[in-house]
Formats: sequence, C-alpha cells, structure tokens
Amino acid sequence: MNEAREMHSAEIQDWVRVHLFDQVPICISIIDRNYRIVDANNRFREVFGAWEDRPCYEVYKGRSEPCTACAAVASFTDGAVRIREEEGVVREGEPLDYLVHMAPIRGPLGQIRYVVEMCTDITEVKRLEQEKREAERLAAVGETVAGIAHGIKNVLMGLEGGMYAVNTGIQLGDDARIARGWTTLEENVERISQFVKEFLDFAKGRKTAVALVDPNAPARAVAALFRERAAQSGIRLEVDLQPDVAEAPLDEEGIHTCLANLVSNAIDACMVSERRREFLVTLTSKEEDGAIVYEVADNGMGMDYEISKKVFSKFFTTKGSDRGTGLGLLTTKRIVHQHGGRISFTSKEEEGSVFRIQLPRGALPSPEVGG
Repeated sequence: MNEAREMHSAEIQDWVRVHLFDQVPICISIIDRNYRIVDANNRFREVFGAWEDRPCYEVYKGRSEPCTACAAVASFTDGAVRIREEEGVVREGEPLDYLVHMAPIRGPLGQIRYVVEMCTDITEVKRLEQEKREAERLAAVGETVAGIAHGIKNVLMGLEGGMYAVNTGIQLGDDARIARGWTTLEENVERISQFVKEFLDFAKGRKTAVALVDPNAPARAVAALFRERAAQSGIRLEVDLQPDVAEAPLDEEGIHTCLANLVSNAIDACMVSERRREFLVTLTSKEEDGAIVYEVADNGMGMDYEISKKVFSKFFTTKGSDRGTGLGLLTTKRIVHQHGGRISFTSKEEEGSVFRIQLPRGALPSPEVGG
C-alpha cells in the first residue's frame, strides 16, 4: 500500500515537472543560500542559457560578484514574497527587462532552504513605455511651438513699431520719438529672449546638478535679483528666511529658477491688479516636519476657481499672450518633482495667492560625486 502511494506521488511529481514546471511560458529558477541555481525550467534555459553549477548573478546579469541589493537574500532573511523589476542579459548578451516574483521554499522544520524566482519578460513593455514618454515629450514641444507662436507674433509687431519710431525720429530729427522707439525695441528684445529661453528650457529639459547647499542661498539670490524691480513697481518685497535650516542636497540653480518664477509671477499679479492697495510680495523659507518649505505669497489679483484649475496647464498664463508663455510654472513643477517634492497653491480672486514648495529631506536626490 505504501509502495503504491509512493509510486503515485512520484508520478504526480513527474507530471508537475513535465506539464507545469517545464511548460509554463515564464522563466523559473530555484536558488540556494549560496546564490547557486539548483534547478530551472526549460524556458529559463532558452532565455538565459546554461545554468548548472552557476551563481544566479552570473546567469541573470553577467556579473562576477553578487548584486549589491539582492532581493533573494532579503527573502532568505525575512521569508517575505517580493516582486521587483530587474535588468539582466539573455544568453546572447542582449539586455533584458524582467518582472520577477520571489518566494521562499521552506524545509520540513520551517527553515528557508531555497528561493524560487519566476520571471516575466517585460522588455517590450518598457520599450513601449519609453516610446510613449518620448512621444508625449515631442507632442508637448509641438504644442509649445503652437502655443507661443501668437506671442512671438505680437513681439515682432512691437519690434516693427519700435523700428518705425526710431527711423521716423531720425528722419524728423525728433530725439523724443527716437527715445520712445528705442525703449520699445529694448522691451521687445527682452521679451522675445525670454520666450526663446523658456521654450528651450521646457523642450530639452535639464539634468539636476545636486550638491550640499544652504537652502536659503537661492532664496537670498532671488530676493536680491527682484528687489529693485519690485521697488520700481511700487511693490514691497519682504524676505523671511529661517536662519537655522541645515544644508541639503539641492540643485541650487534649479531651486533659484523655481523661486524666480514664483516671485516674478507674484510681482506681475500685483502689477495687473485692479484694486488700489499697498502691494506686498513675501518670500519665506523654513524647516517643517522633515521638509524644506519655500513659500511665495502676494496680495495681487489672485485667481478664481476656473483659472486655478489651469495653472499647471501648458501655455496657460494670467499675464496675457504678449507678456507670458505659461511655461514658467510647468518648469517649476518639473524641477520640484526632480527633487522628490511637490508644489501647491491657494488663491482667491483680487485677494492674492500663496505658492508653496515642499521638499521632504528623505526624498531629495543624492549629491553628485565631486559635487
């Protein structure tokens, strides 16, 4: 009776081996505590090649030493099931992206003796994701060109008007007319330069250059940059920077760009407000709940609900097509996200707006080597 039961059990094991283990369309391998592959199915051999008496890191990734953050080792330690995306190489040496499920196999006494890894090829999926991201980026560039074309046309019309004023002033010997025309030329040259700069920055993006810096340094630089412009417009610019904020890994130029965009928008919001009041723009920094926080507040024109919904849309601007491209806040949002942070705002029509950047220290990027 026992002999028959053992034969029946062996037949079941053989059936499982033939019809499940070796026939499933995914790669399956079993790894011991010494990183050795002790068994694998046919699909695994087809994809990764010979595996007998070879370590997993050599077969999967072509490495000569164990991976620095091995998920299998973690499963041996805590017995947890893990799911990860990994990068490896197939038997021909070509790169492979795969999704791996890792599960511990326990012995009779409950000890974890092996980890089984089940891998699904997701190379094509990753390629399609990359193509989709690139297509979206190119579509955004195309929409950007269309979105700012009208603004550039207005600038060109301004340049033509300035040139006409200068030329006729020269012909008539009218110095005042020449001066007015020259001022118009200067304003529109500056405006078109800003158009081109914002378009290029948004279209090609920029890599972060992270180093340990004083979080208040870019805020102080922005305040110095805009203090004179604010004063000339009759706007008070106040700065309140918490003095004991510790150094943090930041892209100082990127954070400067973010704060400059927000302060510039705040000044513009005050300049176009229809209410008569003492206008105020405030730039603050502080440490709050493990995060570096910047705020830019103004008591300018503010936004109603419908406008607020469009703030981070491409080309949306409250300045009018002849004054802004709407790309400043998009660029700011991207840089904030590159730092693992978030940007939010509150606004009320004709009462003002508050934009808030939160950068959790735990999510900040690592400083570059030598940075």
